[in-house]
Amino acid sequence: MTRRELLAALAAAPLLTRIGRAASSTVVSIAQCPSYDEDLVAVMSTMFDQIGGLPRLVRNKTVTIKLNLTGGTDDRLNGKLPGITHYTHPKTVFAMCHLLDRAGATRIRLVEGAYATSAPLDEFMLNAGWNVRAFHSVAKNVEFENTNVVGTGKKYERITVPGGGIIFPAYNVNHSYVDTDVFVSMAKLKNHATCGVTLTTKNLFGITPISIYGDDAGVDEPNENPSSGRGAVGHAATRQPARCAPAELDPQSPREATWRMPRVAAELSAARPIDIAFIDGIQSIAGGEGPWVDGVVPVQPGVLILGTNSVSTDAVATAVMGYDPRAPRGTAPFEHCDNTILLAESLGVGTADLQNIDVAGVPIDKAKFPFADYIKAAPAAEKQSQG
Repeated sequence: MTRRELLAALAAAPLLTRIGRAASSTVVSIAQCPSYDEDLVAVMSTMFDQIGGLPRLVRNKTVTIKLNLTGGTDDRLNGKLPGITHYTHPKTVFAMCHLLDRAGATRIRLVEGAYATSAPLDEFMLNAGWNVRAFHSVAKNVEFENTNVVGTGKKYERITVPGGGIIFPAYNVNHSYVDTDVFVSMAKLKNHATCGVTLTTKNLFGITPISIYGDDAGVDEPNENPSSGRGAVGHAATRQPARCAPAELDPQSPREATWRMPRVAAELSAARPIDIAFIDGIQSIAGGEGPWVDGVVPVQPGVLILGTNSVSTDAVATAVMGYDPRAPRGTAPFEHCDNTILLAESLGVGTADLQNIDVAGVPIDKAKFPFADYIKAAPAAEKQSQG
């Protein structure tokens, strides 16, 4: 997308207005959107109206947006750019930033724990093919922060899991997740090898800094030059985080990633609640979270999903994918793992009961895109996850 095309789309979009629908954490909007060439600003503006309006959420506030840029910038499926398959698509982020700016947000911070690097986030995005300069054309005061390290903050902040936690009682994170008024999770509509689905809740696994929770994290203090993933601490539990952060509660608990990762994601969503949950399902992949998972295939569901509660939004998205959001372990898409959505619900984050969620816009049945029909059979043992 050229700068001229972007500005033309933004100029054509209607102004945000509040409508009569009462704002509620159990209102989730679904929109059909067949391609990234649609007027995303207009589509997303309508979706925000359907959940109660954007200005009430962000006017005169700092907004932090957690992107989903899982894996390296060179990972490709059939040569497609990552935004088409497994990354948050840049066009949806451009549209979100413009809408936030127009609704009165005073500062917008884009963040991600970019895979296995401490390099600046905007540099990582450039390597992935993003037009980073265009952000300054669509919104004022846009910042970038790679939250794998301490970054622009003077110290790490601690977020505590309500009720004491399941695996960890609390986490040390980059200041961006605390030094903000509104927290946005922009996820992709995908399956996940060890969590079943990777939506707005699973997206929070990436807020853990690899300086503390990475394979080459420091023993006592953070390693501010990390170059690894989170497999040892988050997946396999073959080591503890750096001692500056709380240790896990029960070292005798299961060491399997399919048990640990759903719980880590769920308790992170309780410790750092999501205020705006957005899921890009225009184009994606089925069968896993990235090209490194055996059997993944490109799909085009043609939907966007938006809410103000991560559990409810993820429940609706899971239903759009053709699954039961309350499915137990052993049932698709949670054949080999526990249900992250139900775990987050048990921590009081929100409801996953579709009967208690008001769906605005397109009904679930009309938006449904059965991911299972597109997944190629692959032994579970061959599937691997990077985050």
